[in-house]
Amino acid sequence: MNRQTNIGALERDDASYEVDVAAWCEAQSALLRVRAFEAIDLDNIIEEIESLGGEQGHAISSHMARLMEHLLKLDASTDPNPRRGWRKTVVEQRARMKRRLQKNPSLRRRLPEYLEDEWAVSVVTAKAGLREDEEHLVDGVLRYTVEQLLDDRYFGEREATA
Repeated sequence: MNRQTNIGALERDDASYEVDVAAWCEAQSALLRVRAFEAIDLDNIIEEIESLGGEQGHAISSHMARLMEHLLKLDASTDPNPRRGWRKTVVEQRARMKRRLQKNPSLRRRLPEYLEDEWAVSVVTAKAGLREDEEHLVDGVLRYTVEQLLDDRYFGEREATA
């Protein structure tokens, strides 16, 4: 089979970006492997590459929001029963956030921005998970730093003073 026939076989109708992104990715990577640059869908490849970085940032931001939610619960609640689960969630979300940062170190500089962006969501979700008599203990004042969120020994103010 010659190169032209190979390229024709890779350009399938069902591999359209608008029809099936997974099939499109497979077809585009195959075209790139055979260096068929004239046949690739450059505009959509550029769009997908740009969105990859955004997805990584979104994932880090999401882990940070969940981490702060559970730190807020640890700070506000005196109930001993859910604390172990909240600590486990803090450990897990912190580890996931750090793993993403290891793979995407350039996003570390965006952590303060993510912190600001996710704080309000963390407050709302933390209040929803607390008893009514504890909700007032969670205010809207940003109380954590990026350094605290990355510190494996940090589990909120209540535990730091205990």
